[in-house]
Amino acid sequence: MDKNRNLILAVILTGLILLGWDAGMKYFYPQPAKPVPAASVAADAGQDATAAPAPASSSTAKPTREGGLVDATAIATEKRDLATDLASPDRVAIETPMVRGSIDLKGALLDDLTLTRYRETVAKDSPPVRLFSPPGTPAQYYAQFGWAGNGVATPDAKTLWTADGRKLTSETPVTLTWSNQTGQTFAIRFAIDKDYMITTTQTVTNAGGAPVVVTPFTRVNRTDKTASLDTWTIHSGPIGAFDGTVDFGTNYKDVTKADGGTVTPAGKANWIGFTDIYWLSALVPDGKAKPETDFRSLGNDIFQANMVYAPATIAPGSSDTIATRLFAGAKENAILEKYEDQGIAHFSLAIDWGWFRWFEKPIFWLLDWLFKMVGNFGVAIILLTVVVRGLMFPVAQRQFASMAQMRAVQPKMKAIQDRFKDDKQKQQEEIMKLYREEGVNPLGGCLPMFLQVPVFFALYKVLMLTIEMRHQPFILWIHDLSAPDPLHILNLFGLLPFTPPSFLGIGILALMLGVTMWAQFKLQPTAMDPTQAQMMSLMPWFMMFIMAPFAAGLLIYWITSNLLTIGQQKYLYSRHPQLKAQAAKDQQNIDRKTTKKDAAKGKPKAR
Repeated sequence: MDKNRNLILAVILTGLILLGWDAGMKYFYPQPAKPVPAASVAADAGQDATAAPAPASSSTAKPTREGGLVDATAIATEKRDLATDLASPDRVAIETPMVRGSIDLKGALLDDLTLTRYRETVAKDSPPVRLFSPPGTPAQYYAQFGWAGNGVATPDAKTLWTADGRKLTSETPVTLTWSNQTGQTFAIRFAIDKDYMITTTQTVTNAGGAPVVVTPFTRVNRTDKTASLDTWTIHSGPIGAFDGTVDFGTNYKDVTKADGGTVTPAGKANWIGFTDIYWLSALVPDGKAKPETDFRSLGNDIFQANMVYAPATIAPGSSDTIATRLFAGAKENAILEKYEDQGIAHFSLAIDWGWFRWFEKPIFWLLDWLFKMVGNFGVAIILLTVVVRGLMFPVAQRQFASMAQMRAVQPKMKAIQDRFKDDKQKQQEEIMKLYREEGVNPLGGCLPMFLQVPVFFALYKVLMLTIEMRHQPFILWIHDLSAPDPLHILNLFGLLPFTPPSFLGIGILALMLGVTMWAQFKLQPTAMDPTQAQMMSLMPWFMMFIMAPFAAGLLIYWITSNLLTIGQQKYLYSRHPQLKAQAAKDQQNIDRKTTKKDAAKGKPKAR
């Protein structure tokens, strides 16, 4: 009766988990809003944006995993505002193989930047990812370089600068200049490399008759409405390295709730800025300077990372120069490591590898190397699985040898259990003594499973946070290995016009996972009571539901691992025929007990 009750409770709990799984996945991994039909987007027709349909307010909409605007009205307004703002003639174009955009001469704002190598979606006609947008737009995100003056006029957000060129490229820097009426000339020289690093050199030349005091500053300003989802495994929000330690502990809510809406990190800033799951904007100070830094909430979902240098006193006929670098782009591991080698402390840790980066990064390096060899990340994941299983094959051999030993001592164990059935402590002592005498390790069979856990978690992190995996196709219908299987059996692979909830969104990969796990379990039965056997028979299908919403690449790894394990078990059974014979006998005993129990339930109760 107790066993039946336990089985019923287990089934009920499984059902509750599956039903709660959909809500949990929607909470932690919400999907972006459906695109607004072109006919309804007010910006296309030059109409007022309020005419477009407006679902939930963007101030309350939950961010998606990759970030970006989620409100239809905001998306329409952003498109309209960009068309107006970027049409201004007072702009200096930016054009490199990696980025395109422009600098607004009004205010010297770097407020227009797109990443040419990355698209918003997997669609071939999808526009490039936009990182920076002008102030006042729904997706506001920009960098500013300037000065605060003490008794001297300094340029501000309304200042119209003069440029010595019309296009900033990796070969042609551009310098902006502006002079006040008291003889001071302010200049900002922009230079960009072939990747994502912009170097700005701020210079003040004093041609006046008296010393002046100016305070150089740089800042990155953004809205959190476009931020990616901040989770316990992947940080999104304010970030920086201070005294050589990367700080992942501050999020946007922390800044909002802080005293005065300001969070001041402790230590000297090596770099400071904002991160999303795939994108980063970071200010890197002049190596000789020790600027003050902080994160601020400006209200209305606007946040700012500030870097303020020490005030400089500039005598007549002299000048002062400070250089700041701005990284604005994709968090490509190789590029971040290159800048780290150039002296930016722990810059590659802008990718939130976590505490297990010592294991995750080698997995990523191996996967990336395999990809470069074969040209397909799906194939690379399969080859990675083969490598991992190959490395663990000696351990699996020991596991099977240990299982064979355990099978051999089963009769002796049974005798001990019968002899000391009323004295559990003595029974345990005698069993442990038997293990020592026979040289048996009862945990030997668990080792391969435990060794797989860090590999599985490392691959999960690599799939979730490395941009190298983003939008990588495999074959046929798998167009993005970092996203779930897009086809669902329940809606006939998209033929029926509805999307199943995540706990019912079983795709082909999830089904293959369940089948291969079931085949693996059937190949290696274990002696246990019928209730445990029934629970184990449910496990493959339970895992099929649980894993369905995860990245397709992760399921490919697990399916491949199951297939290799099945082949490995068949090979090792051929090496240990007594183990296979004993396993078959155990399964027959389980089936016999189950049959007897079912037959007993059908008998009428004795009077």
